[in-house]
Amino acid sequence: MLSVYGIDESNKWDEIVKSFRQHDVYYLSSYVKAFRLHGDGEPQLLYFDNGKTRAINVVMKRDIAECEHFTSELGPGQWYDFSTPYGYGGFLIEGTDISELDAAYTHYCRQDNIVSEFVRFHPIVGNSNVACGMYDIRIAGKTVHIDLQSSSAIWSNFTGKNRNAIRKAVKSGVEVYCGRSPELFSRFQDLYDQTMGELGATRYYYFEDGFYDSILRDLRHNSMVFYATLGERIIAMSMVLFCNEQMHYHLSCSDREFRAYAATNLLLYEVALWGHENGFKSLHLGGGVGGQEDSLYQFKRSFNRQSENRFAIGAKVFNEVVYNWLVETRKAKGSALRSDFFPLYRA
Repeated sequence: MLSVYGIDESNKWDEIVKSFRQHDVYYLSSYVKAFRLHGDGEPQLLYFDNGKTRAINVVMKRDIAECEHFTSELGPGQWYDFSTPYGYGGFLIEGTDISELDAAYTHYCRQDNIVSEFVRFHPIVGNSNVACGMYDIRIAGKTVHIDLQSSSAIWSNFTGKNRNAIRKAVKSGVEVYCGRSPELFSRFQDLYDQTMGELGATRYYYFEDGFYDSILRDLRHNSMVFYATLGERIIAMSMVLFCNEQMHYHLSCSDREFRAYAATNLLLYEVALWGHENGFKSLHLGGGVGGQEDSLYQFKRSFNRQSENRFAIGAKVFNEVVYNWLVETRKAKGSALRSDFFPLYRA
């Protein structure tokens, strides 16, 4: 009833994913390939079908021995944990037999030495509501999406301040284009790294050449780079992903020297119009840093005053004895662990 597929079975993987009505880009094998290269773990698709209920979950399987805190305590392949791939995910469930799904999934994870799982549920799909009996779930914050039903609805849902910023960008000569050539991806990488440096981002948020090559090659039907220019100069860029009528504002960067031109405001407006014209229903912008209602969240909120998505996270411990041992091992090394972090042994 529970089957597991690896990245080497990508055709079967995607066939199963696309058979689910609410599937999204985050579940595709071509999406997780890039994050495998980034070092996030080994991707797996878990598929449950008992004839009454079907479900899928995409995870990154991580060897805990590779975590810097346990290199001297654990050998390779001894204990693992699961995490949702970068972005959003969690179980997609069709049917009502959640108890049998939970039992089969828990049994598999215990047999495969999975200690715990951390889930970032999909705010647009709202799948945390269905999986609430399987995980300890809490609301981590709000996210924003743009409703793409019509060009007039897109514009009317913007705040007045945002509309003025867009008008200013147009009047200043900012123009927006899109494409997906290798040269454009390379330019995106340069400007993105520059932006991350200015923000003081940790090393995890820098991506190597292979990551961008994978997005270009493997997601050729599900990704686009939008970019804003002033004269001959690119001053803002965004990598947008899309699948099954849903779009996502995935990665973004801009030239700080030209911030006053509000290029990103115009860029996102043009992305929304492109989405509407190509039959998409929503453009998900995400939320603030760490789920906070900070300046980033407020900027995104200016694109839809009506948006009230709730972002939920889930936690599950499959082996409490090992989980507690890992936590105590960290504490014995003098680590001051954040109580709100999961799994706590990776804090």
